[in-house]
This record gives sequence, C-alpha cells and structure tokens, in this order.
Amino acid sequence: METTSGFFTNPATLRQEIAEKTNHKNKMTTDIFDNTILCRKCNTKMQKAKIVKNGFLFRAIVCPKCNEKIIHPADEQEYNKFVNLKNKEFHVKMRLVGNSYAVSIPKEIVSFMKEQEKIMDDMVRLCFEDMGKLSLNFVEETKKLEK
Repeated sequence: METTSGFFTNPATLRQEIAEKTNHKNKMTTDIFDNTILCRKCNTKMQKAKIVKNGFLFRAIVCPKCNEKIIHPADEQEYNKFVNLKNKEFHVKMRLVGNSYAVSIPKEIVSFMKEQEKIMDDMVRLCFEDMGKLSLNFVEETKKLEK
C-alpha cells in the first residue's frame, strides 16, 4: 500500500497500526456502570437495578441505604428521544394502493425503533380505537418490556 508520502508500507505493519488504533478506540467505550460507584449522599456502595417507566427498561444503580438512584445516561438519552418523538405531530398522506389505503410512517419513527429491516417484513397490529383514531402496534407488550 502506498502512503501519502509516496512510500510503500508493509501490509503486516499496516494491519498492526490499524489494530492498535481499533484497540485504543475500544478502550474508550467501557461502560461506567461496570465500575464500583459510591453514593454521593451516604458513601455506600450502590447496586445495579432495573427500573421500568412508561414501558422502558432503564439500567440504574440504587443505594441500598438511602435509595438514591442514578439512571444510565444512554438509557435516559434514549428515553428523551422517545418523549420528543411522542410529543411531535406528523402530517402524512393517506394513499390508495390496490384495494387498501396506505399511510407512510416517517423514517424518524422507524429509525428510533431500531428494527427498521425487521419491521418492513413483519405483521403489525392495527386497531380502530375510537371515532377518528387508529392505533398501530409494532410489538407486543411483553416484548416492549424486554428492550
């Protein structure tokens, strides 16, 4: 392989450099919850826990002494994305496709669900809830809690 200076690099050396850079990046992505965390209020070792809120499963650590809780930042960020999407109103067209009507689901919603390819081929549950209100369910209630 030729470098930017015009010299050729040994492929073994190049592989080693790439491996070192990759290993360096992987070291930076360790989870803070894998470490021992002491409660800031009572200095007691906190314990791992799971908290369910609005169908979301949060990783957390809880102090057994004073019940202080810390929710995993990644889970909290994901939940905040959900709240923002939930409060957003989308205007989409209803189209006639054969003998049925089709409504496009915004990519923003499908991407959030993290199962874009799977959803495209899966069956979903459509319910006529009230006058002027339809619901579309992608997962069963039990699957939602597992995520």
